[in-house]
Formats: sequence, C-alpha cells, structure tokens
Amino acid sequence: MQLNLDELTQLAEISKKLSNGYHISEQDFALWQELDQQEDSYTALFGALGNTLKRDSRGFFYFEVDDATASMGKISRLFALTLFALVEFYADKGQDPLRALFEHEITTEIWGQLLQQQYHLFEQLEIFSVTDMKREIANRFLRYGLARPSGDQIKLLSPVYRYLDALMDVDHSAVTEENADV
Repeated sequence: MQLNLDELTQLAEISKKLSNGYHISEQDFALWQELDQQEDSYTALFGALGNTLKRDSRGFFYFEVDDATASMGKISRLFALTLFALVEFYADKGQDPLRALFEHEITTEIWGQLLQQQYHLFEQLEIFSVTDMKREIANRFLRYGLARPSGDQIKLLSPVYRYLDALMDVDHSAVTEENADV
C-alpha cells in the first residue's frame, strides 16, 4: 500500500492521542472524521510502526495494548470497578443501567455514594475519598477519552463499552465455570 502522508492531515495529533491511550470518538469530530475517511492508511501506517489500530462499531478508535503493565493494570481495574459500581448504583435506583451510564452526569454526590457502597473494593485500589475518586478515576476517564467534562462533573462516552464488554466477559466466564461445577 502506497501512503501519501500529505493526506493524513491530523497524523501528529491522532498519533499522540492514541499513543497515550486516548480513545478517539465521534465527540473528537475532526480527528474521528479523519480516521473514518483514512482508516486503511492509518491502519497500515500504525501497523508498520508496531501498533494495532482498532475501530469499534460503537463509534471510537483506539490502539490495542497489553494491559499487563502495573500502571495500566491498576487503571483498568479502577475503570472496571467504577463502571461495576455505577451499574449497581443505577440498577438499585430502578433505572436501566446502560441507559443511565450515558444519560446522566457523574456528580460529586454520585462519586460519594459509589465510594460509600463499594468502599471495601475501592480501598484495595488506594481510593479512600471522593477527592481520590475525582483525581484518580474521573481525571483518567477524561485523559483516555472515556468521558467529557461537564462543569465539575463528567459524562461518560461510548469508549467505556470496552470496559463494560470486559465486565460482561468476566461475568460470563464466572457463570460458565459455575455451571461446569454443577
């Protein structure tokens, strides 16, 4: 495949964001549009550089990475735990958790309730206060393109589906193992 780098007008910004673990979604209009229109070129270029560009049908691009590093492992666990806690929180309120994840903003009050309900899990990841949650979780949701700011709150975006999918896989594996033991 012959690449014309002049056609990849957002290459530097796209490469920087993806290399830092950011998920480019439709909210990043110019970058997403460029990836959408030049997907084959970007896939070939990044592949030649040793990266795997992934496109999720739910509207986002990311680099496939190995979460085996200690810091990414902790970050992934924080994200998964937070999403698990949010699903439980919304379900306990009688709401459709999936719909609520994307319709509601995560407020300071919600952060506090999540921490209170799941403190025993959050403390294992060194999260002891709402301030810790905002610094360690909310800011990373923003940094990795999983949420957008909304005043002093955040609103989740479609890339959180990666973590929801992982939670579903874990749940499915647990059910499969449980049924095998019966």
